[in-house]
Amino acid sequence: MKFSLSWLREHLETTATVEEICATLNTIGLEVEGVEDLGATLASFRTARIIEAAQHPNADRLRVCQVDAGEGFERVQVVCGAPNARAGLHVIFAPPGTFIPASGMTIKAGKLRGEASGGMLCSLRELGLGEETDGIAELPEGTAPGQSYALFARLDDPVIDIAITPNRGDALAVRGVARDLAAAGLGTLKPWLADTVDGRFDSPINWRITFPEACPWVLGRVIRGVKNGPSPDWLKRRLESVGLRPVSALVDITNFFAFDLGRPLHVFDVDRLMGSELTICRGAGETFTALDGSEHVMTPDDCVIADGRGVQSLAGIMGGAESGVSDDTTTVFVECALFDPVTIALSGRRHNLHSDARQRFERGVDQALPPAALEAATRMILDLCGGEAGNVVSAGVEPAWQRQAHLEFARLETLGGLVEEPDHAVHLLEGLGFRVRECDARHVVVDVPSWRNDIATPMLLDQQPDLPPARAQAAAEGAAVIDPEVDLIEEVLRLRGLDSVPAVSLPVDNAVPLPAFTPRQGRIASLRRRLAARGLMETVGFSFVAMDQAAEFGETPADLHLLNPIAADLDQMRPTPLVNLLAAVKGNAARGYPDLGLFEVGPAFGPDGQKLVAAGIRSGHSARLPGHPAQPVDLWQAKADALAGLAAAGAAMEGLGITTDAPSYYHPGRSGVIRQGPKLVLGHFGQLHPALLAARGIDVPVCAFTLYPDAVPEPKRKRKAPPALSAFQPLKRDFAFVVTTDVPAEKLLKAVRGAERNLIVAVSLFDVYEGDKIPAGHRSLGVEITLQPMDRTLTDAEIEAVCDRVVAAAQKSCNAVLRG
Repeated sequence: MKFSLSWLREHLETTATVEEICATLNTIGLEVEGVEDLGATLASFRTARIIEAAQHPNADRLRVCQVDAGEGFERVQVVCGAPNARAGLHVIFAPPGTFIPASGMTIKAGKLRGEASGGMLCSLRELGLGEETDGIAELPEGTAPGQSYALFARLDDPVIDIAITPNRGDALAVRGVARDLAAAGLGTLKPWLADTVDGRFDSPINWRITFPEACPWVLGRVIRGVKNGPSPDWLKRRLESVGLRPVSALVDITNFFAFDLGRPLHVFDVDRLMGSELTICRGAGETFTALDGSEHVMTPDDCVIADGRGVQSLAGIMGGAESGVSDDTTTVFVECALFDPVTIALSGRRHNLHSDARQRFERGVDQALPPAALEAATRMILDLCGGEAGNVVSAGVEPAWQRQAHLEFARLETLGGLVEEPDHAVHLLEGLGFRVRECDARHVVVDVPSWRNDIATPMLLDQQPDLPPARAQAAAEGAAVIDPEVDLIEEVLRLRGLDSVPAVSLPVDNAVPLPAFTPRQGRIASLRRRLAARGLMETVGFSFVAMDQAAEFGETPADLHLLNPIAADLDQMRPTPLVNLLAAVKGNAARGYPDLGLFEVGPAFGPDGQKLVAAGIRSGHSARLPGHPAQPVDLWQAKADALAGLAAAGAAMEGLGITTDAPSYYHPGRSGVIRQGPKLVLGHFGQLHPALLAARGIDVPVCAFTLYPDAVPEPKRKRKAPPALSAFQPLKRDFAFVVTTDVPAEKLLKAVRGAERNLIVAVSLFDVYEGDKIPAGHRSLGVEITLQPMDRTLTDAEIEAVCDRVVAAAQKSCNAVLRG
């Protein structure tokens, strides 16, 4: 909502400055979004007159002008390139130090092609006021030099822009804003009373309402003998200050009252109407052309105004082009109606039509104002356009908007946290237009004014269907009592100043605040941090991909195919984020960046529904280091990434196993499946299948992993005991076992770990050997164990006994033989 300072002062008697007005608006809840003060912006520009204008001696397109710009600049030389610069012309002069809004530069005195120039002669475009032009602005003859151009052009009228909350339809009027400021103590609200205009003839146009749910009351009046044309300067300036383009006097008058009183109006050209009746009814599939030229098909849910030919207005939103006024209009019918806010809002949204009328109707307008507003509009039309007014005609009845609200003064402190004197609270409410019906030391009962549609209005409670009827009724009755009182408390508090309301912390249930993350969210965050710490860069990809690419990574059921994709190659929900990551590898490799490490934690989709997946990919080679050549990425890096991610997600690492049945998009001999037990799959890892890479033209090695964090079992909640730290040194022993090549190393490590659980604290594989010193079909696995005694130093005999048990466990579980 925009309004100029001078417009505000038409309704508010005040000497407050713009800064004081803005500060008060902010404190009473009408937040100031901006102030446009052209007077301050253009304060340095002066009116001037060109005394002489001669050709520049060194430039064909420049002229050397002697300019009179008033005191201090009685004769200043300015070099100007405008073709219309000539002696005797009255112009706009910018002295040195002036900031030019259009170009963003600051004028400096200097020389142009050897001739001194002490300022600039400006066009309106350079001041940010007009369109592109080849010449400088020409002011009227007789303009006195040395005046402030902002004052001369009447631009010294700041425009304030405030934000309006959806419940404050009354603040979409300059008078409504003035009323709030007056109630807050920043001046006095001027009285307003519309002059009654007596009708001199019976109206040739009458109203009929067949859609009373959308329009309960409508008034209208014919004015004949009008002469439409440009509006007077004061009206043009009013509208231009709030961003409206003046059209003609009749149209501008309706726009004026929409902002001045918050009362939308519309004028029909009577000569372009068919019949003697206008009907407010439902739409019936007609095509309607609005004033902005757009075409719309009306629906039965739309409220329209129709004549004998068809729809002439989408009621409360925009008039029609067929019955709009023009310069040839001589007889008009002024419409002033009340429309249902919900109907207007839904119609505007349905047809994507936005207007000042819609903005006001859908927030609620003054329900008692139509008669006075119609009289005021009639008087202005007669004053500006002439003519003769007919009798007022109407249909429907004024809604029963009258209602009451009560306020217990003690609740200003218990609910609002602000101690307020009862007399002052009543005074504030009276300033807003509330009329006191009864008042004592304990409470006050007031009549709500017609323009406050947000106070004490009937409530619509969305209660649970299974709520017992008695409890539902009690809740509805209680809400109907407390809601109007809360409305009044809010009014008193905001007029006292929202900044004066003390800040009170919400009560807490626990001394220790609850965690911001759930345990699952915490594990996912740890997983992300761990993968990032391993040098992988996190990405975010679309959940939909090309169907042919998705098919290479899993099933593509029909119910996961998009019927209306945003692009032809994004028509399938992805089975894994690896689809996106591999596409990123291909795109980067094609641009000369083949060495990547990426990961994504996001949704994947399959026959079983949506699940969270953490996927990562490495491509190309490792970085070259002194003495260490670059190495291609391999499945061991992918395995390490996967295990690190699972550890961060809370998986019990000692219970994990590896099998070789990875999905088909992995290399069949260089991949694995991470399991906890025989059935629970926690992830996959390995090199991607060569055929998959070849199909995409990727010629660098690529390894990847996929993890399922939600499949990780919840850790058992145990009371943590202090760590048992031994005072004795650990010791290590190495073993080399010969096993057949079909025996997984993981199986051997698990057997060794179980040989002596009280002493063996760590087992790791440090060597794999296959060669001529090992029988065919066999390989040697080097295993290191760590023994940690807790209560004494182990003797040689005890160490040898542990080693014997290790060898026996390996032989029993894996048929392993200790290598000699």
